[in-house]
Amino acid sequence: MELTGIHVPLITPFATDGSVALDALAGLADELLAAGAAGLVALGTTGEPAALSEDERWAVVEVAAAACAARGARLTVGAHGGDTRSTAESLAALGARVPQAAAALVTVPAFLRPGEAGTVAHFRALAERSPLPLLVYHIPYRTGQQLSAAALAALAAVPGVVGVKYATGGLDQAAVELLAAAPADFAVLAGEDAFLAPMLALGAAGGILASAHLATARFVELAAAWQAGDADRARALGRRLTGLALAAFAAPNPTVVKGVLHAQGRIPTPDVRLPLLPAGAAEVEAALKLASGLDH
Repeated sequence: MELTGIHVPLITPFATDGSVALDALAGLADELLAAGAAGLVALGTTGEPAALSEDERWAVVEVAAAACAARGARLTVGAHGGDTRSTAESLAALGARVPQAAAALVTVPAFLRPGEAGTVAHFRALAERSPLPLLVYHIPYRTGQQLSAAALAALAAVPGVVGVKYATGGLDQAAVELLAAAPADFAVLAGEDAFLAPMLALGAAGGILASAHLATARFVELAAAWQAGDADRARALGRRLTGLALAAFAAPNPTVVKGVLHAQGRIPTPDVRLPLLPAGAAEVEAALKLASGLDH
């Protein structure tokens, strides 16, 4: 499975009555793909899946799957579970309801801190049972589990594990070592929006980026510039997009992104569900200004 380019982890828009605004979600999904996104991620952290009911989660997946099918884009869906057994059950349910061309985004086991050997064993067991290829979500400041370059290389060697969303809060030595030695069929995708440009410069295949809701075509252009070897263009655009990415995460994700999308008239409300609170007006205005400036 080829996982390259810019993938957008969909927000879940809410209507004024608090329900999921599925029509707005469908319009947003199509808009993002029309702007050049290579794929969509449903039920990633940006989509607030823990705050959705089971019926709402499946409705979101169906909208994203339809949009990707219509545009020939890659669908990735977040699979969730507190342990290996429950995560395998989530993967089995996904496999029964989404196209087999989809991938499943699976977070490194959170809170348990099973160690590197336990993490690799977890993904090996999941890959043996999963009907979908797996994309590892490595985000240690949320999971509590660090992974060395050696552990990441071990994951890359597991049949059925096709890549990693790399979100460690920076560009660290493990990332550099991984990008230097990753197999050709293992996609390293930037998961920290503000570090997309340096990750691409070092050979990342693309990124999964919440801030790409706000300047999709420009993020696509940045990835294309690095792939084409146009370093001057990539550096200039990367600086501007890094500013937008930092602004988009000035409050807990996805509150700023939702605030900007609402201000742009693209979703009906900026609402999030507790325990999240909406971003402040100043935070939204700062990101909106930067996003508007990227249109020129």
